Amino acid sequence: MITDQDPIPPEALPPRWGLAELCDDQFVYRHSRPPIELIADCTLADRSHPGLGLCRCWELRYRYFLTDRTICRSIGRVSTRRAAVDGLLECMRSIHETVSGADDPVAVGQVLERVSLSGLIPDGFSRSSASP
Repeated sequence: MITDQDPIPPEALPPRWGLAELCDDQFVYRHSRPPIELIADCTLADRSHPGLGLCRCWELRYRYFLTDRTICRSIGRVSTRRAAVDGLLECMRSIHETVSGADDPVAVGQVLERVSLSGLIPDGFSRSSASP
């Protein structure tokens, strides 16, 4: 399903963030300084528990650019596109609030390691299974 609408409305983005790429199974947001991209990519759920019944999930990654190379690291995986959108928005906010304008990929990595994706996982199943 191709969407003609940005996953995150421009007015909801923190300053200096913008949509860089959008297709069926991937969207990328870019920040100018520090130069970083946050990526949500629909992928096979090959590392998820078979009992969950997931065949696809969304992997969140960040990519930053140094003068001589590009570094890409995983942030985590979530089960839905909505959770991917929420996760990227939380990462953007954390970077905006914590990292200064200096080009410091180490600081960006440290901030993103502290972003918790666990709040984006639906817990309705666990509550219903605990009910008598």
